[in-house]
Amino acid sequence: MNDTVRGEEQLSPVDLYEKVKDVPTNEKVEIITKTLVGIKSVNGTYGEVEIANYLIDFIKQIPYFDAQPERLWEQGLQGDHLGRKNVFALIKGKQESNKTVLYHSHMDTVGVDDFGSNQEAAFKPDVLTEQFAEQDYDEELKKLAQSGEWMFGRGSVDMKSGIAVHLVNLMYFSEQVEHLNGNVLVMFNPVEENEHTGVIESVNELLKLRDVQGYEFVLGINNDFVTSLYEGDQNRYIYTGAVGKLLPCFYIYGREAHVGETLTSVDPTLISATINRNINNNMDLAEEIQGELVLPPSCLYQRDQKDFYNVQTALSSQLYFNYFVYKDSPQDVMNKLIEKAKEACVEVEEHMVEQHRKFSHVTEMPTSNSLSWNINIYSYDEYIDQLTEKGIDVEGVCDRVVAENSGLEKRELCFQIVEALQLADPDKTPKVIIFFAPPYCPHNYLREEVGTEKEIIDHINEVLSEYEQKTTETFKVKKFFPFLSDSSYLSLHESDHEIESLIDNFPKWEEIYPVPVHDIRSLNIPSINMGVYGQDAHQRTERVYKPYTFGTLPFIIRALTEKVLNN
Repeated sequence: MNDTVRGEEQLSPVDLYEKVKDVPTNEKVEIITKTLVGIKSVNGTYGEVEIANYLIDFIKQIPYFDAQPERLWEQGLQGDHLGRKNVFALIKGKQESNKTVLYHSHMDTVGVDDFGSNQEAAFKPDVLTEQFAEQDYDEELKKLAQSGEWMFGRGSVDMKSGIAVHLVNLMYFSEQVEHLNGNVLVMFNPVEENEHTGVIESVNELLKLRDVQGYEFVLGINNDFVTSLYEGDQNRYIYTGAVGKLLPCFYIYGREAHVGETLTSVDPTLISATINRNINNNMDLAEEIQGELVLPPSCLYQRDQKDFYNVQTALSSQLYFNYFVYKDSPQDVMNKLIEKAKEACVEVEEHMVEQHRKFSHVTEMPTSNSLSWNINIYSYDEYIDQLTEKGIDVEGVCDRVVAENSGLEKRELCFQIVEALQLADPDKTPKVIIFFAPPYCPHNYLREEVGTEKEIIDHINEVLSEYEQKTTETFKVKKFFPFLSDSSYLSLHESDHEIESLIDNFPKWEEIYPVPVHDIRSLNIPSINMGVYGQDAHQRTERVYKPYTFGTLPFIIRALTEKVLNN
């Protein structure tokens, strides 16, 4: 392996297997985790390919796969400029059953810019732990580093330790095939930290396994990281669903003016600011699901479209939000956003009318009867329908923008499409156009009213009750994993109508972000998250808690797998 991609543990896959094959489970997980942290698999770099190759070479050392190499394979991502790939490994039980439990983890990490000049240490858990143990600026961090209970490093909790747990259980079940009443499929995906491309492309592979080879996916187990939800929280959370995400965008077209006539303008930055104030961190827009960690929308981007300084007010502005969804449909979200945008635009209009009235009073000039500050609000599909009625070649405009902007950042490309449509529109009155842009993450959860899903919930509670008695841990079961995860793409609850309302409000869905929503709904793998435990993911102090992650979690996942397959 290229040294530019390697960190602390310079073990080859062969040497790593020899080192861990005969040691206890907790030591296996720790050694593998430390080795994987040493592989710099930062999202968007060749390291994502390197770690996939490393995992393939490691799994090849397991005697089961050495004897049956066809049960280990890779799936290249279509057109990927780095050659990234999904990795699959299948343990087929000897008992006659097609029931299959899917384990999955992601292989990429976020970057290490937050480490500053100490970036190399980010991939060296022992070095980093020693640094934190010797520093004097944070006593609590120092104690944690000195305790021996935490492993530090980029990806230690998000989520190299998760890969290690699944690998160790893969090794375990490879020796239990005589007693395994079903199958275990392990899947490792790249590109989780931004576009989720790996798991999205895996849907087609999983459908082939189901439809061609007859595997029945009864449960998906992700082990993405879990953490405390409040100060002093000692619970270990198990999540029976995944939060969804929409990225609602606002293209705001105003009316420009010279600053010497500023009160005649309809300033899109003022509209944008008012919409932002009405939506950003507004808990009234968060779904009310008692006991669940529900979050309001948050602004991720806001700017006007002026490229240089002049004394003309802005003509257009852009704004988008992170919007978590739990049970709401995309149409529910669109309806809420339209209402908030209307409230904001009425507020702006009333404000400008009042300011112009004051201006007329002070300057002793007559009030203009021709000026209007009215602002129209459209969803994207409403606007498209309106343009089509005017005879505008909407598809031709959109296709031209896509063709002329190959490689443009996806969100910017969506804005370019909407702006081109506005330019083609003879109506130049102020307006707000609301649409969705990438990424889109479906939401799903196990439903008590669905018999097979209720059985899984019961199995989870049985296993957790057993391990609360065996250990000192306290478990809490919640519906929605509070962070974005690949589990979103294994099941989808929306109806055809709700799916179409999403696609209709998403510029050039098939070209820009073709999530196979109908295939995901068909696949419908009940998915949960039994995660590794740690703190400060995506931060320089990222760390995984070893006693639980290495010593307890593998056995809980193992027990649930056996219970589900043997039911």
